[in-house]
Amino acid sequence: MAKERVVAREAQEDDAIVEEIAPAIRPARLSEYVGQAALVERIAIALQAVRERGDPMEHVLLHGPPGLGKTTLAHVIANEMGSRAYVTSGPALTRPGDLVGTLTRLEPNDVLFIDEIHRLPAAVEEYIYPAMEDLRVDFTVDSGMHAKVITLSLKPFTLIGATTRAGLLTHALRSRFGIAHHLDFYGHEELVRILRRAAEVLLLPAEASGAFDAIASRSRGTPRVALRLLRRVRDFAQVRCDGRIGERAVQGALELEGVDALGLDELDRRYLRTIATVYEGGPVGVEAVAATLSDDAGTLEDMVEPFLLQMGFLARSRQGRRLTPAAWQHLGLTPPFSCA
Repeated sequence: MAKERVVAREAQEDDAIVEEIAPAIRPARLSEYVGQAALVERIAIALQAVRERGDPMEHVLLHGPPGLGKTTLAHVIANEMGSRAYVTSGPALTRPGDLVGTLTRLEPNDVLFIDEIHRLPAAVEEYIYPAMEDLRVDFTVDSGMHAKVITLSLKPFTLIGATTRAGLLTHALRSRFGIAHHLDFYGHEELVRILRRAAEVLLLPAEASGAFDAIASRSRGTPRVALRLLRRVRDFAQVRCDGRIGERAVQGALELEGVDALGLDELDRRYLRTIATVYEGGPVGVEAVAATLSDDAGTLEDMVEPFLLQMGFLARSRQGRRLTPAAWQHLGLTPPFSCA
């Protein structure tokens, strides 16, 4: 797993670099945001209401798989409120002082976005409660007999928390968010719209609409993956296809990356083939599969299995993992037993 997977839903270094070079790829307004229609409608109503009242936007909790636009939505909300978005993460806020320093810098209506909020240390989380409800933090200075509590007043702000593991959030934290929403995977047409807009921003000449369809079908329902694949196709087209992004460029680029027509890469296929050939289709424990692949069981559970479950290629039970008939068909193998 030394090489980053092009189909990984998690953020990678080159994603941030591209956003710095072409920030217009990220939508700035709610009207430009594609997908998540129910959430966008809820946010639009809330924004209009608070703007009419002159209030800050209420706190928002976004949960769901990575790569679906949680960070983007935080920037959109800040832009709609005419303010700024400060981005941090749960693991980065290791001490209460880290959070207090961030909170005291916020101006009225600013947005504080905390990614992986489920990983906030308990000592830091306690400071968030009065900040969210009462716009204050009680900060303890020194210790022992010299300890004293300083109360700091905060300007009205909006906390947007994002998590891929909503079940790990404490009830006390969850209950303080006015809006909580699960982000869904994107449909094919939504991904095509995102790709078309990105191609326009990057001034990429597309010679056939089928090119965007081909990329979208391999994108695992995830905009981040779609945009990453588009960049790979752009590079391939520039070098091998005179800069024209057509179906031939898509096919060549993604074959080179090892991504098949359904969006599976080599690690996905190795995982499936291992269960098929070594364990006769299962059931088998993920630890056994990980040992056979010389990989980490946690990596397989977090980065490989979710998509295979989504595609209906994998069944997970108390007995272990088992391939479905669809998986055998995709691999072009015949199961050694009846799948009925």
